[in-house]
Amino acid sequence: MVIYYDSKTGNVQRFMEKIKKERPNWEIIKISPDLEVKKDGHFVTFTTKIGEVPETTARFLKKNSKYIKSISSSGNMNWGVYFAVAADKIKEKYDIPVCMKFELSGTNREVKHFIDYVEKNNK
Repeated sequence: MVIYYDSKTGNVQRFMEKIKKERPNWEIIKISPDLEVKKDGHFVTFTTKIGEVPETTARFLKKNSKYIKSISSSGNMNWGVYFAVAADKIKEKYDIPVCMKFELSGTNREVKHFIDYVEKNNK
């Protein structure tokens, strides 16, 4: 199982650490500008500014979207309708299903939901 992710403030990083604790055999890769994906996987990002897709995420998906099986986004519910809206924008642009939206670094319940979704949709 491969999970790619983008993190700026550490919320997505902490979410990935929770995932790794539950599924230590999963390959979890933080994206970088020169990363070229060779394996299908799921992608976790964050929403920046007022409902925007992070530039680092946009560049990654431009090159690698065909390998991504689902998108999840962190956000802050204080932003109301803009909460984790990066997932919706990515779905619209690349037709990638949204696995979930979670607040900040996610709850244990959200971690379980993510794991269940990925395991169910990785066949």
